[in-house]
Amino acid sequence: MPESSPLSPKFATLAVHAGAAPDPSTGARVTPIFQTTSFVFNDADHAASLFGLEAFGNIYTRITNPTEAVLEARIAALEGGTAALAVASGHAAQFLAFHTLLEPGDEFVAGRQLYGGSINQFNHSFKKFNWNVAWADATDPASFEKAVTPKTKAIFCESIANPGGIVIDLPAIAAVAKKAGVPFIVDNTLATPYLCQPKEHGADIVVHSLTKFIGGHGNSIGGVLVDCGTYDWLGSKHRYKTLVDPNESYNGLRLAETFGNFAYAIAARVMGLRDMGPAISPFNAFLILTGSETLPLRMARHCENALAVATWLEKHPKVVWVSYAGLPSSPYHGLQQKICPKGAGAVLTFGLKGGYDAGVKLVSSMMLFSHLANIGDVRSLIIHPASTTHRQLTDEQRAAAGAGPDVVRLSVGIEDKDDIIADLDQALANVE
Repeated sequence: MPESSPLSPKFATLAVHAGAAPDPSTGARVTPIFQTTSFVFNDADHAASLFGLEAFGNIYTRITNPTEAVLEARIAALEGGTAALAVASGHAAQFLAFHTLLEPGDEFVAGRQLYGGSINQFNHSFKKFNWNVAWADATDPASFEKAVTPKTKAIFCESIANPGGIVIDLPAIAAVAKKAGVPFIVDNTLATPYLCQPKEHGADIVVHSLTKFIGGHGNSIGGVLVDCGTYDWLGSKHRYKTLVDPNESYNGLRLAETFGNFAYAIAARVMGLRDMGPAISPFNAFLILTGSETLPLRMARHCENALAVATWLEKHPKVVWVSYAGLPSSPYHGLQQKICPKGAGAVLTFGLKGGYDAGVKLVSSMMLFSHLANIGDVRSLIIHPASTTHRQLTDEQRAAAGAGPDVVRLSVGIEDKDDIIADLDQALANVE
């Protein structure tokens, strides 16, 4: 919405309008795709002010772009944050989130119930920078406190854990982060801001894979980090050099002093994205922006369908267990009602009596479901994590991440729920 608007728009209105306005040059109502590498300066002084961070504007699409700026403003509004930075993927968003905070030798604590790619990123790729992860149990907030050391610079978890669909007690973990004096980072991909705004539960930074539910159509890759504007960088007992030290590449500018409650997002852009370069394309930003407009409608349908599927699976004789916080039988149902009262999301897991072989057989027998490594599509998706997304992990790591040999993960789409259940029924008939 325009800054001068007297309205206080609710979520569905923000999903359609936040950050956007008719194009001033053409009158185009839909945000155009600014498919350009660079932008002309008004004059030498204008160029100097942009490069010196004395004025906001566009220089080069690796750093800023008008299409991407609308997407960033919209996600920041939906999450209740002060600013956002859109990048090439969810992994890129996580990388820049930590790159802005950590120095060589620093540590962070992460809940081990994570997407397998995140576990790999933290365990292996981050070590090349000498950033070290300490693992906690996301279902046990006390385990985070036990893992904190004087070198800890951040705490990280997912709001709804992938692949298990476990709802995490964000306020309890936020309390640990506050006691340790470090930022609390929450991956809100599975919940989306429609189901959960982590800032309301104590998060300082939120990350998303925009590839998933916010884009929603399986047609584009993107990620975003959101600065909630809640962490006091200048008053912190820890020294976050990128934010508080004089910046040599900007004539000694101190980012936290200059930009206040959106300094983190600025730092991630001008020190991380500028130099590491994982820029989102304007076209992908346009597609994701279009998808964001129907986010509340889709998430409501996703949740309705997923609950129906989970309820049906819970009664099936070939299914041993179902993990979905929306079920009254789930040990996380109470947390779901507290953290995500509108629904438990679209992703669930279940275990088959036949174990690993049964999981492989099931995914090969689906007709409506697509067997692929993604979630958050309007289409129903299925995968057997132990043989795919979590294959690179040890048996112990897979079990800890909720991806044991019998586990099948569903991302329930927005098709007619009777058709979704019918496809599962016929496929389970083929499993011994």
